[in-house]
Amino acid sequence: MTMDANEAQDALRDAWDDMIATLQSARDAIDNPELMPPPANDRSLAEGYRYLMGFVHSAVERAFHNDPVRPQFRNALSPITRATIDNADAIYFYAPIDGNKTYLIRGKAGDSRHWRGEAAVNRERKAPHYLIFEASSGGLAGDSGTLQELQPGTKTQTGMLDCSQIAVNADGSFEILLAPQRPADYEGNFIATMKVVNKPHPGKPDMPPERYASYISGRQLFGDWECEEAIHLEITQSGAEGCPAPAFSAADAARQLRQCGDIVRGQMHFWNAFWTIPMGTHGERPGTLPGMAFKRNGFNNINAASGATGGGMSTNLYAGGVFELEPDEALIVENRIKQQPHYIGFQLGNLWGESLEYASRVGSLNGQQVQVDADGVIRLVVAHRDPGVPNWLDTSGLREGFLTPRWAYSERPEEDQWPSITAKKVRFDEVREHLPAATPVVTEAQRREQVAIRQRHVQRRFRQF
Repeated sequence: MTMDANEAQDALRDAWDDMIATLQSARDAIDNPELMPPPANDRSLAEGYRYLMGFVHSAVERAFHNDPVRPQFRNALSPITRATIDNADAIYFYAPIDGNKTYLIRGKAGDSRHWRGEAAVNRERKAPHYLIFEASSGGLAGDSGTLQELQPGTKTQTGMLDCSQIAVNADGSFEILLAPQRPADYEGNFIATMKVVNKPHPGKPDMPPERYASYISGRQLFGDWECEEAIHLEITQSGAEGCPAPAFSAADAARQLRQCGDIVRGQMHFWNAFWTIPMGTHGERPGTLPGMAFKRNGFNNINAASGATGGGMSTNLYAGGVFELEPDEALIVENRIKQQPHYIGFQLGNLWGESLEYASRVGSLNGQQVQVDADGVIRLVVAHRDPGVPNWLDTSGLREGFLTPRWAYSERPEEDQWPSITAKKVRFDEVREHLPAATPVVTEAQRREQVAIRQRHVQRRFRQF
């Protein structure tokens, strides 16, 4: 539809005004008690506005640069778009697709022998610790703005492939075919973009049982922050190579302006409600999932990723809690591993769900960064000040925040082989009394070097050019 100049001007002004009104509704989630924000104080309100603007940043990309015919991978989360208790070890990536069509993903990894269960090369450039692709139908988690999207049948994963199964050429290159069904003569890496389900869509009962993926997403997880390198991924729709994009129009811009506002409002409203109701962050209430309420200075039941708990990486086991510490207190976390996962991670977040600073502070640690004690237990210390021990997690002075462990298994073990995790609050000056006698001392210079390695890695991971 082509408009004359006056029609275009009016249509775009109306769309702009609608977007601004919708963004105002999103902003209300920062301080309107009815929209269930975290308790207000100087820092939480400041972080709330930063959190809002992170969604604005990602919504501009998603609304104005969403083309399943000519897709490209983008960061779903990053240091400037932190949300959903993002994993500090991850590149979250996604691209829009049309699940009826066929696509080809290409990438080239560094040394990836650890993907196949071999010992990783030491002190050399190499592939990320873990890589996963997931094709899904429905919107991204939170877009609807309502907890109704957690109902079974609303979203469907049509296919998944992780690095334990990805065939890689001798030079590190690989290709992955995406299609509704695997071609009869194709034996390479494949992800299905269509799945027949046996449950009706709860909001659209007349929807056919075939679910077609609307996006491909995934994560690159980094364990060795000194040596692991991000993989550049390309994606093309088969048969659309070289096809030019259509000219932009006022109708396109008006639609995308409104979509931009809708994304931000949906995300702000949904995640406030999610942390408050099903996850019981501020205390159990009607709608809190059994065993899922985030305990204070403790953890809820370990659970597998599912739509009911906000999705997440499909190979992950999750647990969560909230630290609540005064200046002279610390939390000792003990993680016991029965069956070794592909990946172990532990991050701190604020009550908006933003990861705490992980480049210039030690807001996270993973299975390759931690010291494992002689008895096989991973002991972490959450504290406001540096206690001079290897496994310190820096709260950056935040009195309350999320505790977020993760364990990834390509093949989920039996529940009696899942890890366990506990926590106890102690006096800060008594931290060493609760750790093994052999726990070494970390000096200020060693801590600075630890942080410098993290800073360099995060620059490389999210490089802009």
